[in-house]
Amino acid sequence: MKMTLFAAASSLALSAATLAQAGPQAEVLHWWTSGGEAKSVAVLQEEFAANGGTWTDMPVAGGGGDAAMTALRARVLSGNAPTAVQLKGPAIQEWYEEGVLADISSVAEAEGWDKVLPASIAAHMKCEGQWCAAPVNVHRVDWLWANASVLEANGIAMPTSWEEFNAAADKLQAAGIIPLAHGGQAWQDATVFEVVALGILGAEDFQKAFVELDQDVLTGDKMVAVFDQMRKMRGYVDANFPGRDWNLATAMVMNGEAAFQIMGDWAKGEFLAAGKAPGEDFLCASAPGNGFLYNVDSFAMFDVDGSDKQEGQSLLAKLIVGQNFQKVFNLNKGSIPARTDVAMDEFDSCAHLSASEMTSSSKDGSLLPSYAHGMALRGAQSGAITDVVTAHFNSDMSSADAVKMLSEAVANSL
Repeated sequence: MKMTLFAAASSLALSAATLAQAGPQAEVLHWWTSGGEAKSVAVLQEEFAANGGTWTDMPVAGGGGDAAMTALRARVLSGNAPTAVQLKGPAIQEWYEEGVLADISSVAEAEGWDKVLPASIAAHMKCEGQWCAAPVNVHRVDWLWANASVLEANGIAMPTSWEEFNAAADKLQAAGIIPLAHGGQAWQDATVFEVVALGILGAEDFQKAFVELDQDVLTGDKMVAVFDQMRKMRGYVDANFPGRDWNLATAMVMNGEAAFQIMGDWAKGEFLAAGKAPGEDFLCASAPGNGFLYNVDSFAMFDVDGSDKQEGQSLLAKLIVGQNFQKVFNLNKGSIPARTDVAMDEFDSCAHLSASEMTSSSKDGSLLPSYAHGMALRGAQSGAITDVVTAHFNSDMSSADAVKMLSEAVANSL
């Protein structure tokens, strides 16, 4: 009996010691799996560990995050939600409405987030006034990337209008070079579409069409012109584009197989990870048009049991919005910091252009949430638009028919 009591006491003591040593725990679900992205998330893992935390990585491949969201829903339904999940835009509010997000307001208030985050970005991180997510960065979506040597060899300058882009693409095609590197995945089709749409519609009508879902703009002549340009874009991609991941399309620009790519500035992270220099090996410019489409990465904290996991959430939230992580992460990722007080002296020329144009766009009303990257609309509405975009891109559907289908799809999604 004494041995049994002694063994039980020893076991309890060992368990208590183990719990005491456990420290903050975090199981983190994300879809940062490409070169530049993986390097970026490793920065957070290292900082978390340096502060006594234990990180359990749950990467789910797929640039658009669709596979990650499927995995998340399965975990939540089984009552075993991850500690933190890469979420953004209206998706944060949708999960909050399901009653599964944690309140991290105590961290946000202690760290003074309201003083260092732009109001528009902070609004995405709040759920009925309480903080439920932490912003990592600000990505610009409407970038045009190019191989500097390919353009120089063919006497082509970075286009400033879609007419100039088309002329350059025709010239490249005649020279046997793929004009546009693209991956045939729904979110990539949607990315090209919204960038073209911003350039043709302008900021005001883009807001009306893809934030307010205004039927007059959705069915107008300018929307027909958007689909006309998308038909041209389809002719500028190679035959092997279906199913290609975005970073493989970026690699096509790197190796000179293709000249241009339309993609957010996470593509810059790939160029930098490969040792390429902006202005020398690759070129960056805002895509033709006037505006700034933003995509803010963030982590939402889910309701979890256990003080170790809750401590992990608090530590993770503090580090994510901390100045050091905001600087180091964004230097690797290609984006710019979400907080406005991070020194930009170590950032490259593309990041400086992004930061400058974000400020000017914020002042003139052309700073807009990306529909294609889940910042502007809820899933049903954005999915309805993307279904039409992909159907048009992968068929010989007329622009007029696409506009009619777009109008009906949006109306049916509401």
